[in-house]
Amino acid sequence: MLDQAFAALNTYDWGQDRTALNPIDQAVVDTHGDKAAREKLESRLAAVLQTDVSRAAKDFICRKLRVVGSSVSVRALAGLLPQKEYSHMARYALESMPTSAAAQALRDALPTLEGELKIGVIASLGARQDGASVPSLGQLVASDKGPIASSAADALGAIRSSAAAKALAEAKPQQATAKSAVANASLSCAEALLASDNKAEARVIYAALTGGSQPKQIRVAATRGLLACVGK
Repeated sequence: MLDQAFAALNTYDWGQDRTALNPIDQAVVDTHGDKAAREKLESRLAAVLQTDVSRAAKDFICRKLRVVGSSVSVRALAGLLPQKEYSHMARYALESMPTSAAAQALRDALPTLEGELKIGVIASLGARQDGASVPSLGQLVASDKGPIASSAADALGAIRSSAAAKALAEAKPQQATAKSAVANASLSCAEALLASDNKAEARVIYAALTGGSQPKQIRVAATRGLLACVGK
């Protein structure tokens, strides 16, 4: 039945009865805990993903690879990142994969993309809390393209590490929206550092955000953070 399901996948499109694909859904369940069987299933899905099947079929495959995906399918998914129609679903799969190859694919794609596709990859790196992307994201905070700069700051705020906090502190945002995003992201990093009992680093960040150039809500939050650092 699985062979018939893959045959159906080759011609599947929106509006068609999805029942024929159910054996693939079941195979995802049945291969749990069976590395060899799961890799075989993943390889078959990745192979179809690289063919000229419909967008609906590729959407279906990406959803399955989000569950069973490993380094085996990273290359096939990475090939979709520059394609407007498929980039979102490729990122959807790559974001949750436990393999470092998925993060590397996103990092490799970052300098090759522009506009919404670049912003999407930036967001995915933040979602993965990918520490290795911090230097690149820090540079992008200075972009003269406001949405990209703000997205990079947001991603650093999602990573919430000491390195991310340092990159934000050293960033030179050009856009007002990016400056606001840097402040909020810095607060997120400080909160994470405080939660991990790294009060010294958190205190430095909070202190820098209490200056008069910051919006009132940032100054208030930073002041509260400073008080928390000293146990008040």
